[in-house]
Amino acid sequence: MAEEHRRENEPSETPFGFGDDLELNQFDGLPFSSRYYQLLRERKSLQVWEARRQLEDALVTQQVLMLSGPARTGRSTQIPQWCAELCLSAGYRHGTVVCTQTSGHRAVDLALRVADEMDVNVGHEVGYSVRLEACCCSDTVLRFSTDDMLLREMMSDPFLENYAIIVIDQAHQRTVSTDLLLGLLKAVLVHRPELRVVVLAAPPFTEDFLAHFPGAPLIKLESRRQPQVIHCSGADKDYFYSALRLVLEIHRTKEHGDVMVFLASEDEVLRAHSILQKEGTRLGGELGHMVPVAMCPSQGGLPVPPPLDERGIARNSRRVFLATQQEEDSWRPMESVHFVIDAGVQKKMVYNPRIRANAEVLQSISRCQAELRKDLCGPAGKCFRLYPDDGQLPTRRSPRILESNITSTVLFLKRMEIGGLGQCEFIHRPDPEGLMQALEELDYLAALDDDGNLSEMGIIMSEIPLEPQMAKAVLASCEFDCVSEMLTVAAMLSAPSCFLEPPSSVTHEAVQCRRKFRHPEGDHFTLINVYNAFKRSQRAPCETLLQSGRAQHRLLNTAFSFADVGAEKWCRDHFLDHSALKMAEQVRSELMDTLNRIELPVSEAAFGTRGNASNLKRALLAGFFMQIARDVDGSGNYFILAHKHLAQVQPTSAYGPQSSKLGVPEWVVFHEYTLSDNNCMRIVSQISPEVFTQMAPLYFFYNLPPSESKEILQDLLDPDRASACKDERHQVNSVANNNSSEQSSDRCVIQ
Repeated sequence: MAEEHRRENEPSETPFGFGDDLELNQFDGLPFSSRYYQLLRERKSLQVWEARRQLEDALVTQQVLMLSGPARTGRSTQIPQWCAELCLSAGYRHGTVVCTQTSGHRAVDLALRVADEMDVNVGHEVGYSVRLEACCCSDTVLRFSTDDMLLREMMSDPFLENYAIIVIDQAHQRTVSTDLLLGLLKAVLVHRPELRVVVLAAPPFTEDFLAHFPGAPLIKLESRRQPQVIHCSGADKDYFYSALRLVLEIHRTKEHGDVMVFLASEDEVLRAHSILQKEGTRLGGELGHMVPVAMCPSQGGLPVPPPLDERGIARNSRRVFLATQQEEDSWRPMESVHFVIDAGVQKKMVYNPRIRANAEVLQSISRCQAELRKDLCGPAGKCFRLYPDDGQLPTRRSPRILESNITSTVLFLKRMEIGGLGQCEFIHRPDPEGLMQALEELDYLAALDDDGNLSEMGIIMSEIPLEPQMAKAVLASCEFDCVSEMLTVAAMLSAPSCFLEPPSSVTHEAVQCRRKFRHPEGDHFTLINVYNAFKRSQRAPCETLLQSGRAQHRLLNTAFSFADVGAEKWCRDHFLDHSALKMAEQVRSELMDTLNRIELPVSEAAFGTRGNASNLKRALLAGFFMQIARDVDGSGNYFILAHKHLAQVQPTSAYGPQSSKLGVPEWVVFHEYTLSDNNCMRIVSQISPEVFTQMAPLYFFYNLPPSESKEILQDLLDPDRASACKDERHQVNSVANNNSSEQSSDRCVIQ
């Protein structure tokens, strides 16, 4: 206490000071509730409390502080609170606290938990800001935000002057946004000596951060108790079924606790979920219920684990959480998980700048990832590793910035240069080839001027929260009067796929439902059909109720409450993901707000007219002219002009095998191409080569590698050349025919 009093009365040469604890809540001035003291006892048992004094001392004198600790130590919940208390003691004269997360789900979850521990309301003193949702106000002193949202905030506030302390949590995940933040913050710290940055990471990942911030102190938290680790020898190709057999063996032992299984991909997660559901029905009732839970972020986000039944079944149930590498540290550890089964492999998308496409790669996880997975089963649990030993694993995880398309990153950095920030000092610099490809792509999209700086078009593109190609297509739609339709396409492609994978028993019904939405012009138009039908399903209950009586306020409320219920049922009946369509609805609203804010013209919807379809294709080609393919044999084998690879359309496409009645178009524009087992193009629509030659920049066209398809386009661009070539070919053929006739005549004479 004397030490605290001394600090409180120290001269103000240090930017912060700490005050004594009060019986009233220092954040809202109200008395603490009984729950606050109950949670406080639990908080003080966390391991991170042992380092509180050391952390506070370092924050007073150091600009950057690093803390490494395993899961369950309390680093993500406690340190942001202490930083908020530090800012409060300084009267917020330097700003408030923001804590970044790599996933929106985790940011919201932490904000709710921390607000409960601080005995304040979410949205007031503690808030969160994630994509499509913000719950904070001017009184917010601690905000949990995704790292990409904080980057977007830097576009209007490059030096983040609203914040006194920035906590970078989950830094070890090395996402592109996290690496970008750490690189830019190094420049911001030079301009703002009062700013504090706290980097939180898992223990094996701190070496790169210490090299990036030389001289920064490191506080280490060690695990108090280690779970039991059991290595299983077996062939890698059998890991999937080995994991499922192990789940059933654990369940048969009747040992208490839930199970978490790490598989390579979401496809495997969904397959495992289906298999375990079937196996669970065959188990005897004396073993209890086994409830598989698929953790699939692309299916609308991480699901909330189902609560245990309140009947007698609750004490005799076991949940099996099926996850991929995305849930290693983005999911809050649960006390009920006593077993972790680690397959030791992961499927990743690695970007290849030479062909502007992702390649699906199956590879081993790193030792650091293995440690993260082990910590999720708790100190008294068991971790089963389906590989012989850790020595065969690589030491660390590769940063995503070395494996991703960085075109959006380069566009953002160009925008930051306008704001006054210089070069970004990356922890790991992007690959030079990837950097050159990103600059070339921005040049093709007219986002750069002749000097390589951001053009007026590029500045507007950076305001739109979409990938550069899609942002350019949205801007082009303003010119071609198809904004409403293009926003729908952009929203549907930004959200997870709305088409659910049906059980094998109803595959035929699902295919029939999907055919109802198919549009002869292509998949982009099919997505508009789905979205419009979804919106009609929301309006139907409202219209039915309003037609049954006067439109009173109570009747309106009833109608809107039934709207979502009716839409959910409609989605189930048509094998569509309601959460994905709701997300698309939110994304579309956000994009519309953005266009209105930057005062771009928004045309009325005209979907279904011939002119609208033509204009929509022109707008698409304005952004996606680099993704054009031509059918070379009439059977669906497409030649991609940019890199001369052959690909097929995905089976569920409007032009896939299930929709052969539409025929196979010769020229198509596609949204995505992935190098995998089947090399499929995703989201494909028919185009005409004439429109392509009008929309594609000439310097892009002339940089295409030579091919028959390029020759066809060249003839369209230069009809005189085409005519000359045709005459030349005709003359060559005539000479050849004459020579042939003469040879025949000679032979006749000789004979």
